[in-house]
Amino acid sequence: MKKERKPVSYRDLSFRTIREKRYSHLFLLLGWVGYFLLYTLTENLIPAENCHVIHCALDDVIPFCEGFLIFYVSWYALIVLSLLYFLRWDVDSFKKLQVFIMITQAVAMLIYILWPSRQDLRPEVFPRQNFLTWVMGVIYGFDTNTGVCPSLHVAYSIGIASVWLRQKEVRPVWRGLIALLCALISISTAFVKQHSVLDILAALPLGLVAEALVYGRWWKERLGRKRK
Repeated sequence: MKKERKPVSYRDLSFRTIREKRYSHLFLLLGWVGYFLLYTLTENLIPAENCHVIHCALDDVIPFCEGFLIFYVSWYALIVLSLLYFLRWDVDSFKKLQVFIMITQAVAMLIYILWPSRQDLRPEVFPRQNFLTWVMGVIYGFDTNTGVCPSLHVAYSIGIASVWLRQKEVRPVWRGLIALLCALISISTAFVKQHSVLDILAALPLGLVAEALVYGRWWKERLGRKRK
């Protein structure tokens, strides 16, 4: 019989109580402040002409498909909803997901600074004019084509899928759907021409490093049991 999961209460949270141990995990959210500061700096202070162009032959085969924008933007909601869910129902998983994100953020930003990258894959003119291409144009407008390798869309998705797949209290069908969504989000980055296939591939070892650091003990125990 599964143990019923009790929600975490934040009823007493205030500026006075936030320093208490029971709320200490909330300080991990400050990692986003550092990320957005570095994101702003790398987006505005590194000229595109100083960036290495990321491109491979497969990029030219993959067509622009605005339909994948739905999966691409769902990434933002998935991050927020996942963190909120774990804040409410599983603080340990919240910590692991946030640390996973912070590791990938830190490594990716270091790479963007030491080895700036860009992609020149965006279409000059959209093949069709509709609401999705209009939204895509808006995204192109505020999100430059620099700082792309490795893809944080993919790295975060690996972490989100990893944490959700370990949620035994969540029905397998939902875990599977979230993992599928993470895969579609990763693929979408190439179809909306926000990333090269190389950016996606580069995010895989980054995700594995974060997985090892966050879940190294879990994997060690699991592999140890299999050997017995």
